[in-house]
Amino acid sequence: MVLEKQILMFLNIAHNSVKQCMSEVFQKGGFNLTPEQFLVMDTLWDEGVLTQQQIADITMRDKNSIVKLIDGLENRKLVRRVSNPKDRRQNLIEVTPYSRKIKDKVTELSLESVATIVGDIPREDLESFVKTLARMEKNMNPKSDLEALAKKYPTKKKGDGTTV
Repeated sequence: MVLEKQILMFLNIAHNSVKQCMSEVFQKGGFNLTPEQFLVMDTLWDEGVLTQQQIADITMRDKNSIVKLIDGLENRKLVRRVSNPKDRRQNLIEVTPYSRKIKDKVTELSLESVATIVGDIPREDLESFVKTLARMEKNMNPKSDLEALAKKYPTKKKGDGTTV
C-alpha cells in the first residue's frame, strides 16, 4: 500500500476508533455522551456562557453541527439556551447545575479514554504526532492555527504531575 493511501486509511480508522473508544468509556461510566458532545461540554466548562457561533469557532466545527450537538445536550439536561439580552437574535448556551455536578467524573472518563488510546507511546512521539497533525491541518486549511489553539488551551497538570 502506498504511503499516501496508508495515511488516509489510517487517519480514518484511527478517527473512528477514537470516537468508539470514548463513547464506550462514557457509556460504561453511565453517561450517554458522544466525543463531539464532550468537546462542546468541555469548552463550556472552560469558557463559561458562549454563543453557538463562539462554540463553533473554538471547536472548529460548522455552526449547523453545533446546533445539533446542543440539541442533544439540551435533551440530556446538560445545557440550556437563553436569549442574549444584548442581541435577541442570538442564543447563549450555558451549562446546567447537573452538568456542573458531573463535570469531574466525565472529564476523568475522557482522560481514561485518552490513556487507553495513547497506551505506552512515548511522550516525545505524541508531541511529534501533534505537531504533524497541526501541519497537516494547516496544509488543508491555511487559516487554521492549531498551535495558537494549543497555546490558548495549554495542557494542564494535576497536582500529582499527570496531564489533564
